[in-house]
Amino acid sequence: MTDITTFLATWAEAERTRDIDFLDSHLTADFVGVGPLGFTLPKVAWLDRHQGDDLRYTTFAVDEVDIHNFDPVAVVIARQNAVGTYRGGPLPEVLRNTFVLVADGDDWQIATLHMSFMAGTPGAPPIPGPPAPQEES
Repeated sequence: MTDITTFLATWAEAERTRDIDFLDSHLTADFVGVGPLGFTLPKVAWLDRHQGDDLRYTTFAVDEVDIHNFDPVAVVIARQNAVGTYRGGPLPEVLRNTFVLVADGDDWQIATLHMSFMAGTPGAPPIPGPPAPQEES
């Protein structure tokens, strides 16, 4: 079976290069992606993001991969690092992703993906709460 870290690196490259064939064959039929603002995208809409010029990535990678394997299902928490634009506006550069992967023969499919902002990173909303106290100079 394909190593999960290798699979996610290949998935990230497919997102960056808009490889719809790879994405189509590695998302389950009932795939749902949850964006960092809480919107949901079924498989067709996820793939449609790569049609036209609305979504563009110049970099896209996954690291800090933490795998919880419950054969034939795995839950993976990872950090997504990407530079890109959506309809001309910048995308958040760092997200925390939670994947639910399902074994599919010798490979994996993504059943769901949930993205969250990481506080204090470019493109994320400000950290909630009162501002930190300032030191006197």
